[in-house]
Amino acid sequence: MKSVYLVLDMQNDLVSEEGPNGKSPLGAQVKERRILERTAQAIEKARTAGVGIGFVRVGFSPDYAECPAGSPVFAPARANGLFRLGSAGVEIHPRLGRRDGDWLITKHRVSPFYSTDLETYLRASRIERIFCSGVSTQAVVQATVRDGHDRDYAMVLLEDCCAAHSAEEHRNSIGSLGRFCTVTTSDQVEFSA
Repeated sequence: MKSVYLVLDMQNDLVSEEGPNGKSPLGAQVKERRILERTAQAIEKARTAGVGIGFVRVGFSPDYAECPAGSPVFAPARANGLFRLGSAGVEIHPRLGRRDGDWLITKHRVSPFYSTDLETYLRASRIERIFCSGVSTQAVVQATVRDGHDRDYAMVLLEDCCAAHSAEEHRNSIGSLGRFCTVTTSDQVEFSA
């Protein structure tokens, strides 16, 4: 079964300790759960197994033309200058070792499937199984697992490479996702191309 590992929203605006969310509840969970370290290890494990890597990020034009003004999720991005394409904030965190040839999917909504090139990449590469992890568990991770499931991909979630704004939110999200995917950890996952 041909596979890809999608690393979700692990961009500086969300996961860098020096970034705008570094001191937020999400930033605290990223640090406490060692998300950057575990994700970097999972990426290397996937590469060793011959599994491709796809990075997903939120990004808006400098004028925020794609940003929905009434969204409780995205409206604050415009107000605070977050997720602006061309800025360091939208770059994948350097500890994750993005390489030439890795997919880079830029999205304007929560789900990486909505109005992006992701489905084209998946179909062209004949992907059948999607491994995934990222931040936040209750948003992009939930959307990816559910949308992937409904598109008939075998979904595998690396629980210990995900974080939410609280441990409780993370636990609740993982609990509800178990019906739609296989839940595993970066230590236990068996990547295969």
